Amino acid sequence: MKDLFWMNKKVLITGHTGFKGSWLSIWLEYLGADVTGYSLKNESDESLFKSSGIEKDIKSYTGDICDFKSLKQAFEETRPEIVFHLAAQSLVIEGYNSPLSTYETNVIGTANVLECSRQSQNTTVVVNVTSDKCYENFEQLEGYSEGDRLGGFDPYSSSKACAELVASCYQNLYKDNTEHKNIKLVSVRAGNVIGGGDWSKDRLIPDIIRHIYKDSSLSIRNLGAVRPWQHVIEPIFGYMIAAKKLFNGDQIEHAYNFGPNHDGTSTVFDLIEMINKTSDKNVTYDKEKAVFHETNYLNLNNSLAKKDLNWEPKWSIEETLGNVLGWYNAYYLGEDIKNFTVKQIQQFEKKENYDGSNDNN
Repeated sequence: MKDLFWMNKKVLITGHTGFKGSWLSIWLEYLGADVTGYSLKNESDESLFKSSGIEKDIKSYTGDICDFKSLKQAFEETRPEIVFHLAAQSLVIEGYNSPLSTYETNVIGTANVLECSRQSQNTTVVVNVTSDKCYENFEQLEGYSEGDRLGGFDPYSSSKACAELVASCYQNLYKDNTEHKNIKLVSVRAGNVIGGGDWSKDRLIPDIIRHIYKDSSLSIRNLGAVRPWQHVIEPIFGYMIAAKKLFNGDQIEHAYNFGPNHDGTSTVFDLIEMINKTSDKNVTYDKEKAVFHETNYLNLNNSLAKKDLNWEPKWSIEETLGNVLGWYNAYYLGEDIKNFTVKQIQQFEKKENYDGSNDNN
């Protein structure tokens, strides 16, 4: 059953041509929202945005979030009620290679989006998407909570912590905005997100997919690295719940973690072994020496999102991997990708009501 809340809602998604942005665009368009995207042009030959054809069903602006004038024009022309800010430089290794542009995009770009929202007469809700890597990582086993110290060893992680500080400041500016008192903002932090349609460089699942379907070599830097793996649908659903609650006037916290339960956290080695044991794929790899510093252990505490938003991870890690591999198999078999993506969303919907309550409650 579709959530009628989103019908005809004016939604702006920055970074809509990216992996997570494409999933969110497809989901909201399917629910009847009036979706506009603002993003750099996706130059990749392989992308969910292109393969799904979602571009034909939504409005798109090509632009850089660091270009305030262009971004403000998009706000003025589309008058969004709800903004999902996903545009970012999202790769750790690219952060090492291009630290300055990483800070420009993730910090100044975020400030531009929040300022355009502040100046808008229509925007009432902003969902600021950052990362689990925004926390100062002390390799603690219990998982990071929303009140833990922000930080970051590498430029990408540090830039996401900076973006959180910018968002915190803008929450205060929104409260003091005499011309537009009702705007509300929430920051959302997700663990390692996997799913169909991700072809990013230096990410485990896309590298594995290239290895399986294109017979490319696979090199693994850190087999013992522990990460909170989750399907992209899980946190996106959390973002949507948070946006809906804020729009409806509910009082919720300023930041939320969206990550799997403890059984969804595993090493890179165990994840590869699960793929080999639960599918007909044969993943083989070489060990590669890490050039840059990488965190060995990262986990999120998701209890606040459970309590406030009634959000709960629904797919086990085995189900998640099955859905991920199923998506790529459909893609390489030439199936209708938008239709297949929507079917996976519908499969998830069967486990979840749109107010965040379980079907069996």
